[in-house]
Amino acid sequence: MANKEAERNNGESLSAGIPQGVTADNSCDAADGEKGKKTAGKGSHTSSPFTLHSAIKGISNLKIDFCRLLLGLTFTLSGFVKAIDPQGTQYKINDYLEAWGLQAYAADLLTLGASVALSAVEFWLGVCMLFAIRRRRTARLVLAVMCVMTPLTLWLALTDPISDCGCFGDAVTLTNWQTFWKNVVLLAAAVAVARRPMGMTRIISRPNRWIVTNYAAVFILALEAWSLYDLPLFDFRPYRVGADIRAGMEIPEGAPMPQFETTFIMEKNGERREFTLDNYPDSTWTFVDSRTVQTAEGYVPPIHDFSIVRRTDGEDITDSLLAAPGYTFLLVAPFLEQADDSRLDLINQVYDYAEDHGYGFFCLTASSDKSVRRWRIMTGAEYDFCTTDGTTLKTIVRSNPGLVLIKGGTVIRKWSHNRLPEEQELSGPLDRIELGHVPERTAAVQTLIVVAWFALPLLLLALADRMWAWTKWVRKKRRSNKIYQLFKPKDNEKENCSRKLEDEHEPAGGCGSGQGTQRDTDDTEA
Repeated sequence: MANKEAERNNGESLSAGIPQGVTADNSCDAADGEKGKKTAGKGSHTSSPFTLHSAIKGISNLKIDFCRLLLGLTFTLSGFVKAIDPQGTQYKINDYLEAWGLQAYAADLLTLGASVALSAVEFWLGVCMLFAIRRRRTARLVLAVMCVMTPLTLWLALTDPISDCGCFGDAVTLTNWQTFWKNVVLLAAAVAVARRPMGMTRIISRPNRWIVTNYAAVFILALEAWSLYDLPLFDFRPYRVGADIRAGMEIPEGAPMPQFETTFIMEKNGERREFTLDNYPDSTWTFVDSRTVQTAEGYVPPIHDFSIVRRTDGEDITDSLLAAPGYTFLLVAPFLEQADDSRLDLINQVYDYAEDHGYGFFCLTASSDKSVRRWRIMTGAEYDFCTTDGTTLKTIVRSNPGLVLIKGGTVIRKWSHNRLPEEQELSGPLDRIELGHVPERTAAVQTLIVVAWFALPLLLLALADRMWAWTKWVRKKRRSNKIYQLFKPKDNEKENCSRKLEDEHEPAGGCGSGQGTQRDTDDTEA
């Protein structure tokens, strides 16, 4: 009796909390609904500030990514155009050293190594910035570079010791003030990125970033090695293959001419005075010195310092040579004492070929007569030597010596001393073989080839990396959903409520009986 009374009281107490007409599942649903309302109320109360914060953070990250892309593209382009012409970068470094009075202390091998290192580091930093690799370290390194380059370009703009800083090689020419303001913008972008480096959006995952960095380093070093062995892949100079030298020397009609003013220092009876052409004194004054200053800039043609003077008789043969309708070989050796003499046999073969077919062959150099005589003795050269400005010769071809083929003033072909034409290539008259014509491969095709070798593999890697990251995220999401389904609190609460109602209607053994307790334990373990 006592047990039945206790069971009845327990049943009434359990059923008192459940409204009439509502099952156990519905009662648990109702409880869950109350929980959901409270949770939803909390979520709706805090959703607005969270959304506003996310929007502000997203806009800030967009600004950081814009600065990152600006820095990355600039550094990559600057490093690339330097890398395809490492000798040109070396010449620019020598100009800086000359302006500082340090050229005598720097060997050519040292400046060439500095050129290779500068191009490679600049390109590598640009790639790391584009792919957001090692974000903190890369941002600090870029900022350090800009902190050095900005004051340097300010000094160039104020003193003007060099007309062009060489930031983009011969591809893009900027004045010193344009370069300074460009660096000011880049410095501001570098500061923004260095303040919030983690705001940069990562394009490649951590496990695969070593592929990008190593590939970029190998690519740029291989490009520089090839450019040193052969010739630059891209030639932005006025003497590039296919260029008309005579057209590059012309001044357009109506173009402004540079203005100069000459001051004459004259002396009479111990007194010195300065005169100009407008008030030039009479013959009683004695000439002491003169000074010419450019007062106004005018149009300067791309080719303004090209001349060829034959050494045997001192005749200027520039016009006659450029106007000749036939082919002419020009052996370009800026300084014979520094020229590579490992391929002298091929040079002599080309000279013999030119003699056999009636083509001209001249050696253009800026060396002294002593160096010319030494070269003749060493090589047995029988061709004519001519004098041309050394800087002009280094601009014509990035090789010492190098070989240039022209026809009617147009550059047909150029070779470095490492890739001079072989005897089997000179199998007939030039107008009947491939070497006698301008190559059909254009700069656009050359650009596509370089892009295919560098950008395409990295693009495919980035796509594969993102696909791998996406599939990994999907698998993780599915796994977390299964766990959530197994341990959902809502289902557990429903099961407990149902179990309690079943215990109420058990005919034998209630919640307090040993049988019921054992079954509950078994059900739970099951």
